[in-house]
Amino acid sequence: MNSEIKTAIILVSVIAVGIGVMSVVLSSFDEKTSISNVLTNENSISEIDKSGFKKAPDLVGIAHYLNTTPGNLEEQMKNKVILYDIWTYSCINCVRTLPYITAWNDKYSDQGLLIVGIHSPEFEFEKNPDNVQMAIDKHGISYPVLLDNDMETWKAFDNRYWPRKYIADHEGFIRYDHIGEGGYQKTEKIIQQLLKERSADLGIQFASASSLVDIEEFKHTSFRTPELYFGYKFAQNRNQLGSDEGFQPGKIVTYLDQNNIELHKFYLSGEWKNHKDSMELISETGTIKLLYNAKEVNIVTDKMAELEIFLDGELVPAKYLGKDSTENGIIVSEAGLYNIINNENSATHEMEIKISGKGFQMFTFTFG
Repeated sequence: MNSEIKTAIILVSVIAVGIGVMSVVLSSFDEKTSISNVLTNENSISEIDKSGFKKAPDLVGIAHYLNTTPGNLEEQMKNKVILYDIWTYSCINCVRTLPYITAWNDKYSDQGLLIVGIHSPEFEFEKNPDNVQMAIDKHGISYPVLLDNDMETWKAFDNRYWPRKYIADHEGFIRYDHIGEGGYQKTEKIIQQLLKERSADLGIQFASASSLVDIEEFKHTSFRTPELYFGYKFAQNRNQLGSDEGFQPGKIVTYLDQNNIELHKFYLSGEWKNHKDSMELISETGTIKLLYNAKEVNIVTDKMAELEIFLDGELVPAKYLGKDSTENGIIVSEAGLYNIINNENSATHEMEIKISGKGFQMFTFTFG
């Protein structure tokens, strides 16, 4: 073998070894890079793409601040996970969510959660801060409640429902939106997730919760009477008043008693003034009849009156009494929501309410 061939063989061998060494080095570099990227993705929660999320709007048009002041609220909101609860205190669906919300406030407020109640009223009396304060005291609400009396914040959120919950992360992006009752476990898991993200981003410790709030959820019946509105504006396009005299906007109408009544309709007797959001009793006495199907009946009323409540022609038996009623009836005094019938099972009943109290206002029946 001549020297030229030997030289060529040696040169090829050296090149092969060199390529092998470079391949190992590059492979090792690629592996380290890959591991580095995995570790970065595992440990950096802040890399979540938030381009598809909207920012929570400013809280605008607030008439009154309860449990806080504008200055304090501004400070409280900094770097917090915020649950915005849009509610109104005479709404039974809203009221059923409050035990969960107050429990979350107790559980997570020290870990970076701020709950802000946006009280957007359905009826005129709900604009009164004294009335809202009574509801706050009744339900044990200690977080800030803002009176959105002109519905400006409601509109800023582009909302149309009671209740509604929005949850914004500590950077102000809305990450969760829930309409109505229910979804409590999912909502709490979102709260926990966003608090973890906040802690990781701010470099603080989050005490991970192993369990969720355990409260028995109200079970709705599948077939029940829909909400019945007494105001002509609220009842528009709803065939709910069964009395032959019908709605007569702004007028005082003498309604005559009717014996034959239909399911899911209410019937009046006595003199009643037709308001856009309610009926006002002008005579000293009057009655309301209805045929309904539900396990729970609630009324929203205003002004002082004594009510006698009959089911199927007899005073309400003990097993059907709501938490606000007695066997002798109920005295209503504060403007708001009253639970008058409560039973474990849904059934169809004819109800008659005999009212003593000129000026009494009836706004709505709600059912569960």
